[in-house]
Amino acid sequence: MAKRENDSFSIKDLMGSFIQENNNLKKGFQKIHIDEAWEKLMGTGVASYTSEVKLQNGTLIVRLSSSVLREELSYGKDKIIRMINEEMGEELVKKIMLV
Repeated sequence: MAKRENDSFSIKDLMGSFIQENNNLKKGFQKIHIDEAWEKLMGTGVASYTSEVKLQNGTLIVRLSSSVLREELSYGKDKIIRMINEEMGEELVKKIMLV
């Protein structure tokens, strides 16, 4: 009979390492988390005018239904990038496009 090892790992640690090893899962979780981060950081007011948030090759593409809001947010692009990267825990966003 094989000897049982007493090394214990938390499920969070195991899932984290599994996701890191599987690149497709990592990208999927990043897409979900970036949507949540946008709504959390920008608030429900901005989120109500947002129809789509997606990350593509380091560019965060945000589709807004209000041209006035688009113009206002364009003044703070650098700050938005910094806040989202902090929320995500890594530098994913290098550029932001408001469309």
